[in-house]
Amino acid sequence: MNHNNAFARWLDTFIDEKGIDLEHTLVAEGESGTNWIPVAVLIDMMKATTPKEQAGIKNMLVRIDFRNAEVLPYLQHLAQAVAR
Repeated sequence: MNHNNAFARWLDTFIDEKGIDLEHTLVAEGESGTNWIPVAVLIDMMKATTPKEQAGIKNMLVRIDFRNAEVLPYLQHLAQAVAR
């Protein structure tokens, strides 16, 4: 897998600084039924997206962080998109 290394490093640092448990499982409903997606798997998917998608993800996470809001609801939103 060819990842954008700068984005991958930034994302790993961000998740670590926020204290988000990589083993936390997000539950999302999709066409195939219920999907259980560990945060670590979602992070890997985020690293494997296009540079444009990565920029959008980073922009949203920075906005969430700036507002001191919770990150997990956004990760849940992304998991739901993956499940569809």
